[in-house]
Amino acid sequence: MPMPELPKDLSRLSLAEIADMVRDKRLPPVDSWSPEKIGHIDMRIARDGSWFHEGGLIQRETMVRLFSTILRREADGRYWLVTPAEKLEIAVEDTPFVAVEVKSEGQGENRQLAFRLNTGDLVIAGPEHCLRFDEQNGAPHPLLHVRGGMDARIGRAAYYALVDWAMAEEATTLGLWSGGQFFPMEPA
Repeated sequence: MPMPELPKDLSRLSLAEIADMVRDKRLPPVDSWSPEKIGHIDMRIARDGSWFHEGGLIQRETMVRLFSTILRREADGRYWLVTPAEKLEIAVEDTPFVAVEVKSEGQGENRQLAFRLNTGDLVIAGPEHCLRFDEQNGAPHPLLHVRGGMDARIGRAAYYALVDWAMAEEATTLGLWSGGQFFPMEPA
């Protein structure tokens, strides 16, 4: 079955359209699969979200999107590609996803934030998809929870947009609302 065409950018979509797309996406039930064949594959996801196999860049976006749908993170922090037949460990340098674009609708407590990931997935921040503003090596390391213990690092352009919107709110605590939840921008 071919993968559906991705939107070119979020600016052409309303938040209601994005929410419909998110609701319609069905992922394989990787958390329920327990294959007997377990191993390792020479595959890694670089910090910038690029996928590599045996040292070579995977250039086919449809392959990366397909692999991202069978990705699972275990409680011990290791990442696996999982099918009903096998489970293969891969390396992830930072996070498996990068939030490359953000769209905001509304203000204050009524704001909704939608993100497009480097894999084309759409995620709306809220109680199930929390924003976190950590630091790494003294620099901001903003994150968006995607699923199953996996996060997306929020890319620089999206991060700066979040900061601009938060500063425009002029609230006592720097942060943003989305999905009825407030996300402070100070590191925990």
